[in-house]
Amino acid sequence: MLEKRRPSTGRGLLIAGTILLALGPVMVTVALVSLLGSYTTVTARQAMEPTYRDGARVAVERIGGTAVRRGDVVLYAMPSRYQGLAVMQRVIGLGGDRIASVDGSLTVNGRAVEEPYVKPADIGPPSPDFDVTVPPGRMFLMGDNRQNSNDSRYFLSEHSGTVPTTAVQGRALASATAPLVLGLTVVLGVLGTVGGVICLVIGRRMRTRQRSAAQGFTAYA
Repeated sequence: MLEKRRPSTGRGLLIAGTILLALGPVMVTVALVSLLGSYTTVTARQAMEPTYRDGARVAVERIGGTAVRRGDVVLYAMPSRYQGLAVMQRVIGLGGDRIASVDGSLTVNGRAVEEPYVKPADIGPPSPDFDVTVPPGRMFLMGDNRQNSNDSRYFLSEHSGTVPTTAVQGRALASATAPLVLGLTVVLGVLGTVGGVICLVIGRRMRTRQRSAAQGFTAYA
């Protein structure tokens, strides 16, 4: 019985190279578009300590204001505040919520709010008392470092200190797993593309040598 000829190594490299060149650029394109379109990073400031240390890079998911929930840390920008620069603060209340603070005790809709993320108060200026109802389509925000956060409490004369949800640019991620996976996919796609090129080059050279050897053998025979 005749044995089946196994594919040569050169042919195998050509097949592998073709597959890698087909998949690599697709992986890079899809992952890069998702990464740049859905995520970004920002530098945290003292106002969000201790949740994020000053100067830390924070992964942010790009979302619209309709996706915001109470308790989210959001990135937003308003032309009338902070020179139009984007800042990170925590959403304390949304449209219809009644937010009140007396002697530093915060309540939302009459219920005390547990805030384990807030930095313990040091000696400093007392936080102003307030009692506001958030207008529809807006949100009341505060920093986690209450002694060092120029937030909604200090703009009460402007729509009760609230900010329109349309100002939201993104939401801080509890975990950077998703953008890291996308970044790794980009790297793997680039490596796969380079590997595909190398496989094709080596495979073609091997096939050329094999053909030359076969022709030489035929001529000799």
